[in-house]
Amino acid sequence: MINNQNFISLKQISINKGFWSYYIKLIKDVMIPYQWEALNDRVPDAEPSHVIKNFKIAAGEIQGEFGGMVFQDSDLYKWLEAVSYSLIAYPDAELERTADEVIDLIAKVQQSDGYLNTYFTIKEPDKKWTNVRDCHELYCAGHLIEAAVAYYEATGKKKLLDVACRFADHIDSVFGPEPHKKKGYPGHEEIELALVKLYRVTNEKRYLNLSRYFIDERGKRPLYFEVETQKRGNTSFFNLWDELGPKYFQVHLPVREQTTAEGHAVRAVYLYSGMADVALETKDQSLIDACKRLWDNLTKKRMYVTGSIGSMSTGESLTFDYDLPNDTNYSETCASVGLVFFAHRMLQIDPDNRYSDVMERALYNTVISGMSLDGKKFFYVNPLEVWPEACEKNKVKSHVKYTRQPWFGCACCPPNIARLLTSLGKYIYSKRSNEIFVHLFVDSELQDTISGSEVKIKQRTQYPWDEKIIIDIDSKKETEFTLSIRIPGWCKKSKVKVNNDVIDLDSVMEKGYAKINRRWKHDSLEIYLSMPVMRIKANPKVREDEGKVAIQRGPIVYCLEEVDNGKNLNNIVLSRNCEFEIKKDKSLNDVYVIETDAEREKYDDWNDELYKSDVKVSYEKTRIRFVPYFAWANRAPGEMEVWVREK
Repeated sequence: MINNQNFISLKQISINKGFWSYYIKLIKDVMIPYQWEALNDRVPDAEPSHVIKNFKIAAGEIQGEFGGMVFQDSDLYKWLEAVSYSLIAYPDAELERTADEVIDLIAKVQQSDGYLNTYFTIKEPDKKWTNVRDCHELYCAGHLIEAAVAYYEATGKKKLLDVACRFADHIDSVFGPEPHKKKGYPGHEEIELALVKLYRVTNEKRYLNLSRYFIDERGKRPLYFEVETQKRGNTSFFNLWDELGPKYFQVHLPVREQTTAEGHAVRAVYLYSGMADVALETKDQSLIDACKRLWDNLTKKRMYVTGSIGSMSTGESLTFDYDLPNDTNYSETCASVGLVFFAHRMLQIDPDNRYSDVMERALYNTVISGMSLDGKKFFYVNPLEVWPEACEKNKVKSHVKYTRQPWFGCACCPPNIARLLTSLGKYIYSKRSNEIFVHLFVDSELQDTISGSEVKIKQRTQYPWDEKIIIDIDSKKETEFTLSIRIPGWCKKSKVKVNNDVIDLDSVMEKGYAKINRRWKHDSLEIYLSMPVMRIKANPKVREDEGKVAIQRGPIVYCLEEVDNGKNLNNIVLSRNCEFEIKKDKSLNDVYVIETDAEREKYDDWNDELYKSDVKVSYEKTRIRFVPYFAWANRAPGEMEVWVREK
C-alpha cells in the first residue's frame, strides 16, 4: 500500500447521503453494468466498442481484425479502475469475479517481454514504439497502471499489479537517458501520473525516475517527434502535427519554460498533473513554479465559467487568452476530469482555495454534465450555448450535440466520469502532518489516526443546495490538531461555530481556509455559507460575453432551456433589479431551479427583410426558469444558453 502517512486511502472515507451519494450509487447500479455491455458491443443503437473483442483476438481466443481507435484498450482500463473504487464503497462478489476474469484476459494478452497493447499485437506487431507521438502506446499503458494500482488497493489482489509492473519494466528498458534507449516521451500524456502512483504503491524508484524522465525530456531539441517521424519515412497516423504543430503536443518548450496552457486540453492537464506529482515527490521547486504558472494561465484566462477548458474543436484544443466562444467550444468532459486531477495535485503541494474552488466548479458543472441523470447517455462536448438547427446544418458546429449519446466510437469520457466519481472520497479531504483539510462539502465520514488517536470526522450536509454544513469530530482521546476548512471564493458571507462558539474568521484564515487548531475530543462545528443568487460577469476581454451575465448559486452554474422558456432564448433580457425565486424541481431529480421575471424582445413585422434601419423594439414581460447546467438536456431537446443578456 501507499508508503506515505500523509496520503488518505479511499477505504478511510465513506460517502453517506446527499448529492454525491446519488451519483456514486448510480455509477455502481447503472453506469458500470451499462459500460460493461458497451465494451462487449451489446448496447443497441450505440457505436460498437470492439474492446473485449480486441482483447480476445489478441489473446488468441477468437479470430478477427482489430476494431476501433488505436487507443481503444484504455476504455477497458478506465472501466476497471471505476470498478475498483466502486468495490470499496459497495463490495460485490459478482462484479469482482467479472473483473478477475477481465484481468485474466489482459494477462493472457501480455507478451513475454512485458509489452501489452492489442492494436500492435493484432495489427502492426513490427511497429511497436515507432510512433509514440500518434499511437498512444504509453497513454494506454498509463491507464493500465492506474487500473492495476486501484484494483490492488481495493482488493489486495496483485495479478493486474504484476502485469502493470512487467509492462512498466519493459517501458523502462525502452525509454530513458542511457545511450541504447529511445529518447522519447508520450504523444498523449498520462503515463507520467500513473508511474508516480505505481511508485507510491511499490516503492520502486525506477518508476518515479521514468516519470521524471518523460517530463524532463519533453520539449528538448532536437524534438524526438521529428526525429521519430524521419526514421519512419515521414508517415503519420494522424495529421495533427502538420496542422497544429508542437504546441498541440506541449513540446514547443521544455515544461519548465512553458507559461501558457497550450494544445490538446486533455493532454495538457494530464501532463500538468504528472508534473505536480513528480514535483511533490522530488521537492522540485522549478517544476512547482511551472505548475503554478500554467495553472494561473489556464484558470484565469482560458477556462469557462462551468469549469470546462478547450475552446476549439480542431484538435480539441486550447487557443489563446480570453478566447471563450460559447456555441463552438469543445470543452471535452475528459478535460474537466483532468482539470480536477490537476487541482487535486496542486492542493497536495499548496493547500489554497484557488485550486479547490476550481476543482469544485468543474465537478459540479461540466463533469456531471457529461452524463445524463439516468447514467445511460453522455456528452463528449459541453457547449455553453446550443441552437439545435445550427448543430445539424452548420458543419462548424457539427461536433456540438444537443442530446447525450448512448456511446462513442472514441469513448474516453464515460469511463473517465465513472472512475473520477467513484474515487470522489480522495478529493474531499487531505492530510499534512497534524492537519486535516476539508476541500469539498460532501455528506461523508473520514476515519484517520492523528497523534496516535483514532479520529472520526463526519460531515452532514445537503450541500450544494443548503447553506449549512455540520462537522462532528469524535476522537478516542483528546487530541490536538488543525482542522482547515475551505471557505469558497464565491462565498461573500460565512460563519463558523465550534460547539456554538463563533470563530473569528479573520484571525484564522490562510489561503482561503479557516484553520482551527485546538484539542479535539467530542466536538461539533457548524459552517454557514451564504448562497444568494449571483450574477457573474466575464472579463471584458471575453468578447462573446460582453453585456451578459451567468447565473450562479453556490458552486452551481445555471442555464436557460427551451423546454422551460420557449424558442429564441437570445431574445430574453434580464433587468438589473429582478428578484430570484429558488424552487425544488422533482422532475429533475430534486435539483433546485431559479425563477425570475424577465423581458423578451419583440419586433415589428420585418416583411421578410434581412436588414433594416428603422427597427422598433418593444419588451414583453415573461417568467423564466434557470436549471443547473449539469441537468440540461434531460428532458425535451432544444435550445440552451448559459450567458444571458442584461438590460
